[in-house]
Amino acid sequence: MTPEIRDKYTVVIGLEVHAQLLTVSKIYTPDSTAYGSPPNTNLSAITLAHPGTLPKLNKKVVEHAIKMGLACDSDISRVQIFDRKNYFYPDLPKGYQLTQDRTPMCVGGYITITTKAGNLDIPLNRIHIEEDAGKSIHLENETDTLVDFNRSGVPLIEIVTEPSIRSSEAAAALLAEIRKLVRYLEICDGNMEEGSLRCDVNVSLRKLGESRLGTKVEIKNMNSIRNMMRAIGYETRRQIALLESGESIVQETRMFEVETGKTYGMRVKETMNDYRYFPDPDLSPVVISDQWLEQIKAEMPQLPVEL
Repeated sequence: MTPEIRDKYTVVIGLEVHAQLLTVSKIYTPDSTAYGSPPNTNLSAITLAHPGTLPKLNKKVVEHAIKMGLACDSDISRVQIFDRKNYFYPDLPKGYQLTQDRTPMCVGGYITITTKAGNLDIPLNRIHIEEDAGKSIHLENETDTLVDFNRSGVPLIEIVTEPSIRSSEAAAALLAEIRKLVRYLEICDGNMEEGSLRCDVNVSLRKLGESRLGTKVEIKNMNSIRNMMRAIGYETRRQIALLESGESIVQETRMFEVETGKTYGMRVKETMNDYRYFPDPDLSPVVISDQWLEQIKAEMPQLPVEL
């Protein structure tokens, strides 16, 4: 691909970063969050969604999420509800994920990154809390898929940026800054190789001078900064080739193959309506009082930019 063709387009990138929170127990159950336990040992009837079981929110999860929001200069939602995000995967025992749709924990804010051109503020859309899914295991030369539910219910924050990133280098700088920040706040260990920090990357293109966003493609579960940059580079070239040949971009979810450096289609992307969000009837709303918020602020360490 010639530089002339590449320069006809602007790449638009947004990140959805998932950080597993450092808590002893899961988000809605007292089950352990210990990494590396034998498969299917950190379980209870609540994690497995047996009939009649009820979730109970882990207070420490809320406090960790608020700390991240304060560090990013986000607005903290004072009244929050929890929603069911309905979809089926074998590693999702409930058949839905407990998350926050209409009332995210933190709204707006920004994270400052350092680039060759100087400091740049990357605006955030939201930070919300949710539960992790289990893990599907595909062993070599095996036709069956195994499922480990230990990770199911482990608490997450999801940090969602606006589609304002324009290069893989800036995306890498942002992810590195988030990793540094969650480690500094001691809310996540940031170990990408263990999956406790990972991100989904949304990539779209638009021609120079246009303001309307193009059709986005989501690349799932990137757990390496280097591979994220490789995936963005390949996806950018793939989309340019399609547009230059007169084809359209399909909104879909893709995976990245490390060995080949290519992305491949996994499924056509769901829309928000497909998830059928509705308020969870088993969890009460959470009210963040002035006293509680001030207590969390008092526990915050001095941020690196303030030193």
